[in-house]
Amino acid sequence: MKVTTPRLTQHVLTGRDAGEPVLFVHGNVSSAAFWRDSMAALPEGYRPLAVDLRGFGETDPEPVDATRGLRDYSDDVLELIQELGLEGVHLVGWSMGGGVVLQALRDRPAAVRSVTLVNPISPYGFGGTEGADGRLTHPDGAGSGAGAANPDFVARLKAGDMSDESPTSPRNVFRSAYVNNREVPDEDFYLRSMLTTRVGETHYPGDGATSAAWPGIAPGKLGVLNAIAPTHFRLDDLHEIDPKPPILWIRGADDVIVSDTSLFDLAHLGALGVVPGSPGTPAQPMVAQTRAVLERYGPYREAVLQDCGHSPHLEHPEEFQRLLAGHLREA
Repeated sequence: MKVTTPRLTQHVLTGRDAGEPVLFVHGNVSSAAFWRDSMAALPEGYRPLAVDLRGFGETDPEPVDATRGLRDYSDDVLELIQELGLEGVHLVGWSMGGGVVLQALRDRPAAVRSVTLVNPISPYGFGGTEGADGRLTHPDGAGSGAGAANPDFVARLKAGDMSDESPTSPRNVFRSAYVNNREVPDEDFYLRSMLTTRVGETHYPGDGATSAAWPGIAPGKLGVLNAIAPTHFRLDDLHEIDPKPPILWIRGADDVIVSDTSLFDLAHLGALGVVPGSPGTPAQPMVAQTRAVLERYGPYREAVLQDCGHSPHLEHPEEFQRLLAGHLREA
């Protein structure tokens, strides 16, 4: 269905009309379609919904003000909840969507009954930080932002490339990073979802900025990758909210995107020699940062799935559904 709020018109996938609302939020370079099977598998008594974030799927491509961090997305989600009259919402966020639901939780905890994080980005953004406390490597966030995107991947995404001719084609990125080199039924279905991503300075990857510090890039002010830069997105005070609904953190042990040694983190790629000239900048310990924030928060549980990459709901759907259903029942 399409839901129009004062901010924009959002596209929402729905299932049954009754039950406790479970709102699924997708990650970067994807859409609500990635939740299709998870929605269908929800037990009776729950109402599944999945939203396309702005600039993805069929939701309006309103520009992303990256200086607000992920709040353009989370405010859209909160407005959707209000427009639909939902109460006691269970939020499920994958990858960047994990950051979106944590920001929504931070800003309106009373609206949330439970949170499930699926391989979420760090509460200190993506790139440009070090240590479990998420301290900036450089004040300008060098090493994060739109400049970290692979230009060939961006070009192929914009062109709607469905081939497997290059390691940086969306199909091969899906195979090697989203699902840890395993076959997934309906691969073309998920690839078409990725290709709904709006490409440009106001969406993916965003506008670029330079830095005097290695590797020479810093966050801009617009678009997706700048919105998750640590100069714009930080959740230092999540532990201060009240009430504190329970959080389930599900992650794949072999994730190469969100990891303490991420292959998408320029600092780690510099240490590997893939990005030249590294002065020894340490990799961002994304998993350790998330754990440190959740330990301060309190009521959370971590579930690690072996032989699993960035997408537990696609790679191990039965185990994912079991964990999610148990968490919903206990909330």
